[in-house]
This record gives sequence, structure tokens and C-alpha cells, in this order.
Amino acid sequence: MLQYTLRRLLYLVPTLIGITIVTFVVINLAPGDPVELINRGQMDARVSPQAYQNMLHLYGLDDPIHVRYATWLKRLMTLDFGNSFLDHRPVMEKIAERLPATLILNITSLVAALMLSVPLGLYAAMRQNSTFDKVGGATLYFLYSLPEFWVALLLIMLFGVKLRLLPFHGMESMDAHNLGFFAYGWDRFLHMLLPVTCLTYGSLAYLSRFVRGSSLEVIRQDYIRTARAKGLGEKQIVYRHVFRNTLIPVLTLLGLLLPTLISGSIILESIFSWPGVGELFFTSVRARDYPVVMGLSFITAVLVLISTLVADLLYAWADPRVTYR
Repeated sequence: MLQYTLRRLLYLVPTLIGITIVTFVVINLAPGDPVELINRGQMDARVSPQAYQNMLHLYGLDDPIHVRYATWLKRLMTLDFGNSFLDHRPVMEKIAERLPATLILNITSLVAALMLSVPLGLYAAMRQNSTFDKVGGATLYFLYSLPEFWVALLLIMLFGVKLRLLPFHGMESMDAHNLGFFAYGWDRFLHMLLPVTCLTYGSLAYLSRFVRGSSLEVIRQDYIRTARAKGLGEKQIVYRHVFRNTLIPVLTLLGLLLPTLISGSIILESIFSWPGVGELFFTSVRARDYPVVMGLSFITAVLVLISTLVADLLYAWADPRVTYR
């Protein structure tokens, strides 16, 4: 196991370098000039050619693309992602500022999805081909097929615009800091309802079907038939054998969800103006803020690769039958 882990960690280095090269080239070849976008937003768009060249030199955009990548990679060795083109703040500072909002949103939706999907999946598996299983499966497949952005806009129109029951912009009201402790918490809760609902329904559909499929595999095992032959009750079989063994693939799936918790949902955070990492990535791409985009892309790539390794190790830890060479 130790040799396997070390070998996988060594593979991370060339993989990350390849990912950063592709990302850097794609971003820099994308249409749009960051200097023009900055000028359009902060000063008179009619900039002299000399001033334009000075700004290109200031941001290092007058160098060839391979020189810029080498400079970025050299700074990365010291975990320096550079400064944002827009406000000249350190990239890590901007990411750290947005991270709590993303974590609150994604962890809440993940916990809600797990609390609903595990019992639903187990119940559907224990009653395979029943009315509940068929109707529930069709409903979940329907929910899973709905695009998140479309559901988000629908919920905003219904609960935010028509009924005016729930806020749909930001994570708190403008005067929230003047509220008391409980009123402030309630205001945060109301702002979270719509985005958490959009994040949860898709995960709920996927996780519940995943739990159902894993549970059916466990139910077909010989030791389950042996437990029933010995006269164990259905509840004992479910909680002592089926549930515990179903958690093994669920642990693997949770490991793979780690990058999502950090990187956030770009589309939903943008729709709800949720001040998280996803919304930062969206605005940075639109503004051609290369340092922020590269910083977020690199962090996401690292998390994806590490989470894959963690998922494999969790699976081996939870199931001693699994061995890696």
C-alpha cells in the first residue's frame, strides 16, 4: 500500500504539469485582451499606444507565451500565484476570502443529500420492483435530467419574483449586520434555501440510485441469504449487514466529491450572486484575469488528483479484500 501511494504521488507531478500547460495555453489563446477589459472598466477606453504597451509590460503580457508560463511555474514553486489583474490583490488572498461561502453552501447541500439519499436508496433496494421503487426511480431520474441553471431560474421566478417568499441574491441582506444573532442566522438560512435546493436535488437523485445499486449487490451476496436462513429480522439484516457494506462504495464517492466542496458550482453561484469560489472563477474568466483563473484551475486539479487517491485508499481501508500493487 505504501509503495502504491508513493507511486501515485509521483505520478501527480507530470500530470499537474500537463494540466497547467494545457490550461495556460487555452486561457492565453482565448479571445479577449485583459488590458482592454481593464481599461474599459477603470478608465477612458481611448488609451495611447505607449500607455497600452506599458500596461502589457506591467502584467508581463508582452513576453512570449512559453516565457510567461515559465515565470508562472517558477513563482508556483513558492506557492505564489501572483496578483489579480483587476485589483492587484494576491490570488491566494482572494481565494481564501471566497472559500468559506463555498464551503458553507456545498457542505450543507452534501449533508442534506446524504441524509435523504441513503435511507431512500436502502428502502428502494429492500423493496425492489415495488411501486415505491418504480415511481421513486422515475422521479429521481426526472430530477437528475433537469439542468441546474434552469431549475435555479425557475425557483427564482416562483419563490423570489412571483411569491416574494425567499431572497435570491447574495448570502445575506444589506442590513443583516444590524440584526440580532437569531435574526441574522435566519436571514442567512433564507438566502441559502434556493441555492442549496438546486445543489441538493441533483446529488440526491444520483446518490440515492447509487446507494440502491450498491445495496442490491450486497443483498444478493451469500452471507445475506445465510443471515435470513438463521432467522435474523429484516431490520437487523439491513442495519448490520446491508447498510455497513453499502457504505464502502459511498466512501469512495465522497472522496471524489472533495474538489466540488472547494471549487464550488460556477453556474449556480453566478446565478444567485453567491460570493464563493465559483462566482470568483466566473468573473475572472470574463475579465481575462489570468492569475486568478490559473490559481483556481491549479488548486482544482490538485484536489481532483488527490481526491482520486484518497478515494482509492478509503476503499482499501474499508474493504480489506482490496489490494493495490
